[in-house]
Amino acid sequence: MKRLCILGSTGSIGTQTLQVVRHFPEEFKIESLTCGFNIELLLEQIQEFHPSCVSVATKERKETLKRMLPRDSKVKVFCGEDGHSHCATLPKVDCVVAAMVGMKGLAPVVAAIHAGKEIELANKETLVAGGSIVMPLVKQKNVSLRPVDSEHSAIWQCLMGQPKGSLKKILLTASGGPFRGYSREQLEQVTLDAALNHPTWNMGGKITIDSATMMNKGLEVIEASWLFDCPVDRIDIVVHPQSIVHSMVELNDGSVLAQMGFPNMMMPIQVALFYPERSLGICRPFSPFDEQSRTLTFEPCDRSVFRLVDMAYHAALVGGTLPAAMNAANEVVVADFLAGKASFLDIERTVAKVMERHERDGVTQNPSLAEIFAV
Repeated sequence: MKRLCILGSTGSIGTQTLQVVRHFPEEFKIESLTCGFNIELLLEQIQEFHPSCVSVATKERKETLKRMLPRDSKVKVFCGEDGHSHCATLPKVDCVVAAMVGMKGLAPVVAAIHAGKEIELANKETLVAGGSIVMPLVKQKNVSLRPVDSEHSAIWQCLMGQPKGSLKKILLTASGGPFRGYSREQLEQVTLDAALNHPTWNMGGKITIDSATMMNKGLEVIEASWLFDCPVDRIDIVVHPQSIVHSMVELNDGSVLAQMGFPNMMMPIQVALFYPERSLGICRPFSPFDEQSRTLTFEPCDRSVFRLVDMAYHAALVGGTLPAAMNAANEVVVADFLAGKASFLDIERTVAKVMERHERDGVTQNPSLAEIFAV
């Protein structure tokens, strides 16, 4: 039985991971859970899965949760970054599912790697901002790190069994989001409700907005570069509105391999949790004769309209602390957009200004963890 810590158990990936666990109670035991502020849902998860400890964002939430727990509850409650890291490094934990959104997932993941835990990575910001620290540490500690993002899981699966050095190019697929085909003028009029209406995936608010701006795909380019040791100039974005082909790889001999399936995040979660085994599927099996998959189309990403994509490529090429600065700016302005304090195109304008200022002030190469968090 594999004992799990889920960082971000109340979010989209966290709740879907728990759905997988429900299907396989003999295979997995929940040892610890963490969340930000949704302590009502966390309380339900505690009552169902009986973790030994949990962690929440703040001391105030910690005290509130403790008051909500039954008097005879044995679960230990922690808070903040230290609390999350404690949950991720418990001796009984075998595997950490990094499902937290944003930079706050970086420190607990680094702590878990130091503790020798298996990592199932759904938090792309960990590698965007901290790839230069995380990947060398993974090798040093001989830790298994497996991608959970559907695109990176697809690439990982396509490369299984391929000789080292056989990868020529990564073809990273994107749905195109709700504004595929829009002009710059149309993007000026985008509303929050429209941006939250993703055509194929059901995700949390932040990643849904990132998908609408295409920043999500830019972050995934950087993540793929770190995961598969592939320069970003060998990673192409391919818009594929049906979201059936989750990504492709081109090998040196010209062969192109693809991983396909109906959009369902439980599939890559299950693949990562059970690796190297293949368990019985719990998702709707793919069929080429299904109405949804009869016509598959591919087109280039319009980077003149979705300008955050070029910013992400530029950040990756410059490296150092620039990707962290880009990511931090995006997190702040997306939160403002979700709160009605910024317009849709304010997102890219703010990110561009922050990146320009950061380059002007000086990018730190080979940054420490403290230097990344100081950005």
